[in-house]
Amino acid sequence: MDVVDPVVVESAAVLARHLRQGRDRRLAVLEWFAEAGGAAQPGAVQVPEPPLAAVRKAVVWVLRGTVSHRLLELARGAAGAGEEAADALYEVAGRLIAARPYRGSADPALVRAALEADEDVDVPDGPDFKEVVHLVAAIGLGAQEVGGDALAEAFGAFALFGLTAEDWAQMLGAVERGESPPVDWDLLQQRADVLGPVQRASDEQLLRARTVLGGLRMFYGLYAMHALFMPDTPALAALRAKIDEWGMFPILDHVIALSPSPRHFAQGLAVCLEPLFDGLYETLMEQLTAEPALFQLPGEGTGAAGFMETWIRVLREQTARARKRADESCEEPL
Repeated sequence: MDVVDPVVVESAAVLARHLRQGRDRRLAVLEWFAEAGGAAQPGAVQVPEPPLAAVRKAVVWVLRGTVSHRLLELARGAAGAGEEAADALYEVAGRLIAARPYRGSADPALVRAALEADEDVDVPDGPDFKEVVHLVAAIGLGAQEVGGDALAEAFGAFALFGLTAEDWAQMLGAVERGESPPVDWDLLQQRADVLGPVQRASDEQLLRARTVLGGLRMFYGLYAMHALFMPDTPALAALRAKIDEWGMFPILDHVIALSPSPRHFAQGLAVCLEPLFDGLYETLMEQLTAEPALFQLPGEGTGAAGFMETWIRVLREQTARARKRADESCEEPL
């Protein structure tokens, strides 16, 4: 009697676990790929990898259905089609973006400061990404047609490298006046291709992108939890400082989901094929290696247990303070 390969048995079990009636098989493959990238529980069998060709096809399938891809196709269709097509591009692109509005999270340090204040302070809003419509227009109509001011607003929405819209306006204005080297706007067209990098990615690159995505999810979570009174340590502060040096929190906030759906996982995987994200991941891993004691409070030897006890105590104190302020506000005369 032939012995069945255990990998085949485990692969069938994993697929059956994720493949429910009426569900597209490609979503199951993505969940399988995500699960295979996680560490096995003690005593459990490591989940085998799914066929990476199937993973690649599933990611492309998800990307084809995203608003980003629809906007890209819309922009390319407007290229060279005249003023009416340009007006239509702005109108349709604006409608698509407005239908799924997105506002990024505010800087966790600002949120924490607002919540810790003794008086009522408005929690700051995160960045608004509706100006991205200008990037869509630039892909279809050309950057020169859109203009430097509009592009500055679009780039500023991402706050990449800590640059504001005003910073971008100054740099692009210098280019327009011939005071700085010209910009190769063809790169914008090339970087807008969301399918090509996935289709061309090797198996090793897909596996690496999964590693980068998982690592950045951890680092993003640590950064975001600072807003929720997570105790600070030198190691945590150093990681946040690295992310701030790169000006990458708004981008990570846009890309990373702590509990991603298969579709969100596929989009994050595609993004993490970009060298920028790989470089950030490597930088943060180097920082973590240099200062690994993330949850060691200065002057205490209780380790992670003491860290969690301190966090829970602070959360209770802050909750009590918030309730007291709310009660005092209700007692004030109208």
